[in-house]
Amino acid sequence: MLPKAMEGLRALGVEGFNVTVPHKESVFRMVSPDGDAGIIGAVNTVRRTPGGWEATNTDWRGFVAVIDGLAVAVAGKSALLFGAGGTARAVLHALAVLKLNSVYVCNRNPDRLAAFVEAGRRNYPDMDIHAVAWEQEAVTRACGEAILLVNTTSLGLEPGQHFPFELGGEGVAIDAVYKPDGNTAFCRAAQPARNSVDGLPMLIAQGAESFAWWHGCARPALIGTLRNIEMSLGRDPLALPGWQAS
Repeated sequence: MLPKAMEGLRALGVEGFNVTVPHKESVFRMVSPDGDAGIIGAVNTVRRTPGGWEATNTDWRGFVAVIDGLAVAVAGKSALLFGAGGTARAVLHALAVLKLNSVYVCNRNPDRLAAFVEAGRRNYPDMDIHAVAWEQEAVTRACGEAILLVNTTSLGLEPGQHFPFELGGEGVAIDAVYKPDGNTAFCRAAQPARNSVDGLPMLIAQGAESFAWWHGCARPALIGTLRNIEMSLGRDPLALPGWQAS
């Protein structure tokens, strides 16, 4: 299915496109990735070349931009990451760039979790990466260590869905899932102890990075786009002091 879709896009003269869940890892195997995407093993931004397609991953840059926007110091600290797919790979890469000391990874599928942790340790030897069992006691222990919680799973996409764990501790929680009102299951589970944001800022930041990569220009300003979307959705403005200053 994907190879035919890629052929069709090329036949239509499409110059570039974004890739979303669940195709980021599959499309990676069909394109020429840049250096960061090659390490991550997943792509989300593709552009046409004379001989095929080349691709990058702007999810990790978008995540770094959100951390910058929140103005939270994470270097030398610990994070708890939920998920082991393409977005989780990008976030893990970002955490390494941000120089976190350790990352706890929790996923429903033990085999996928083990493979993710093994690859992470190989790619980022300076960062301690630990597997966390999909159960409350293990998650509670990891929350006690982590200043940063990140959800890259699809939990919360379905209406009325609850996050399966109580999330304690203090710090920041970032959900890759976004909702019109910003009230995701993951954010609800992390509040009120943690400053929680849904996936809208990350979506805007990675989109701006994709635009810059496609067009060979500077990244568009982020705060104006965020405020316009918040206004159209009737959302309260998120506090992102780092974006206000940029």
